Amino acid sequence: MLLGITDTDPETRKLLVEAYRRMTPQEKMRCVCEMTKAVQYMALARIRKQRGAVTERELRLRLAALWLDRETMIRVFDWDAEREGY
Repeated sequence: MLLGITDTDPETRKLLVEAYRRMTPQEKMRCVCEMTKAVQYMALARIRKQRGAVTERELRLRLAALWLDRETMIRVFDWDAEREGY
């Protein structure tokens, strides 16, 4: 349970675990969705910073390449992230 958290003091960690336990499944799912969206926004910001002005399609392909395996990206989108870059 939250084994990866090492920078949180034990009392705060205990409060966090208790808060998660009180959440309904719907609240937990909403939390996961919000965190996923936040990670995607950060990834998009990195892509924009590294690649500059790119088309919306290229932006979406580069984002998808961070989540999908190379073979799927090539088969479905004809996009090779190893060739094009992430």
